[in-house]
Amino acid sequence: MDIVFATIPAVIYLAAGLPATSGGMTIGTLVAFTALQGTLFRPLMALLNVGVDITASLALFSRIFEYQDLPVEIDDPRAPVRVDRTRAVGAVRFEGVSFTYGADAPALTDIDLHVPPGTTLALVGETGSGKSTLASLVARLHDPTTGQVSIDGNDLRDLLLTDVADLVGVVTQETYLLHASVRDNLLHARPAATDAELEQACRTARIHDVITALPDGYDTVVGARGHRFSGGEKQRLAIARTLLRDPLVLVLDEATSALDNETERLIQEALDGASEGRTTITIAHRLSTVRNADQIAVLHDGAVVELGTHEELLLAGGRYAELVRGGREIAPSAA
Repeated sequence: MDIVFATIPAVIYLAAGLPATSGGMTIGTLVAFTALQGTLFRPLMALLNVGVDITASLALFSRIFEYQDLPVEIDDPRAPVRVDRTRAVGAVRFEGVSFTYGADAPALTDIDLHVPPGTTLALVGETGSGKSTLASLVARLHDPTTGQVSIDGNDLRDLLLTDVADLVGVVTQETYLLHASVRDNLLHARPAATDAELEQACRTARIHDVITALPDGYDTVVGARGHRFSGGEKQRLAIARTLLRDPLVLVLDEATSALDNETERLIQEALDGASEGRTTITIAHRLSTVRNADQIAVLHDGAVVELGTHEELLLAGGRYAELVRGGREIAPSAA
């Protein structure tokens, strides 16, 4: 239609210029015809554009309604079990847990693990062995296909999602920061936190000195996706944000991967401070980050094939020992 309307003035000029069709047309008549066609076509084009906008909007709303009509897979139970935070200790247990993504092969098969309160469980294994899937069940990002995941004896499916979020904190490799101030990003996890609690969380995460060195301190805007900060600084901000919620269970999903050695050291110090007194489930490809765990679970093809401490698994000479040798991280004392 744009092409048609753009060619009409050319047709008028051509008709006015040919003796056979001009009929003695004057310049004034030609200008009047040109102005008239422009005046007529502008509202017509606007009306046609309304039709285009309506069609595009219907397609967009169709996608939105399609998304809203999807069944809710993770929802609050009808008769929830309420958790008394003052009495909770954070004991995590996996009992006969299996999980399958749709019609694919099982991602987890018959997992039985117990993480006593205040201890650390490290999950190691090759890529695709099921480590992240197992950790996601603790935060109830998924529900197990069979079996149950419980905290202090309460099946997560019997708890309110807000209670699960209050009990479990997650720090992942990908850090998302809002385009707002540092303070707003931290308070997003716990709006009622005081300045003293905010500062303590940042000190534990080893990021307080970096924030105070900024031009506006805690009121400095982090920028879109936190571009003002380096990857390690954003990771420590995420740790501080999680600590501000004070979760009993901490899930660390490859929080130090793809970082240089100095940044990894700083973040590991922050994670050590964050894990103190909490039940911690950590995932790492770098075996140096899991040496001091109370338990190490080795996963292979979605199943736990070995369980023990670093020294016990090295002496057993199984898959964990192969992973350590492959990573060239055997400690002299353990060797």
